[in-house]
Amino acid sequence: MLTTLGGCGLLGATEASSFSDGTLEKPRIKVALLPASDLVPLRLAQETGLFRAEGLEVEAVEAASGQASMTQMIGGDVDIAFSSYMPFFIAQSKHVADIRVVADSSSASPKSNAVVTVPASPVKTIQDLAGKRIAITDMNTASHLLTMSVMADHGVDTSGVQWVTLPFPNIAKALANGQVDAAFLTEPFLTQAALVAGAVPVVDISTGATQDFPLTGFAALGRFVTENPKTLAAFQRALSKAVRDSADRSKVEPLLVRHAKIDPETAALTNLPTYGARVDARRLQRVPDLLLRTGVLKTALEAGPMLAPQAG
Repeated sequence: MLTTLGGCGLLGATEASSFSDGTLEKPRIKVALLPASDLVPLRLAQETGLFRAEGLEVEAVEAASGQASMTQMIGGDVDIAFSSYMPFFIAQSKHVADIRVVADSSSASPKSNAVVTVPASPVKTIQDLAGKRIAITDMNTASHLLTMSVMADHGVDTSGVQWVTLPFPNIAKALANGQVDAAFLTEPFLTQAALVAGAVPVVDISTGATQDFPLTGFAALGRFVTENPKTLAAFQRALSKAVRDSADRSKVEPLLVRHAKIDPETAALTNLPTYGARVDARRLQRVPDLLLRTGVLKTALEAGPMLAPQAG
């Protein structure tokens, strides 16, 4: 399913004045995306013409997961991939591809990511998670490793956990039916699960070692970054402006309904992550450090060399 971004929306006088002079190396790019609340700034850049103001057209290619998004990028089907940060660093450590992080997307904010349960579950506290069935999207993803980290912070043994992999949209039903005892959920699925299954938080992920943790971002291959510096800078500038505009919740909630595929009631209750655009090496280093601490990486990996140049 393909959607063209940047070709719609009315431009104000200020936006129109920033139009590119037509010198972008690649004025039309493809970006692999998911139906996630983390992508509000990008969707806002679409609907208010911020990409178009930079002379850029962005064609969105829907992906099933962050891993699939990255695979599409490595295979040359898209220019830029959106994902949680974990797959990017794991692929880089295995020398699968020369991956460069080009822009930030979101960080954990209070109540936007949590391990949850339902009243009928045997899980009542974080200590009860030991040895239980916990739903995650996949192994070695943010859902898996952030849950492990927060359990470790509270001295809970993770060795006997039964990790059950499910897509986010299916987790509320699994909780309600007793297929799992607890689950990692991010917004808007967190609010959806509360409404349809009575899900309640066991622990907020944005605490301890994972407080304000970098969650999602955009990456490209090193070759694309080297060959398209003006195009990349245009993409970054549009996102930065959209992050600024995302502070207005009245602009955000309609985007959640249209693109995260939720109803207006859920959109109104959703706790949003912290949005960002510019990537900071020191902050991003927390991701490979967590991968090393949890044993996913066997040797240390520096985030700095993976960062693409950032537009001023």
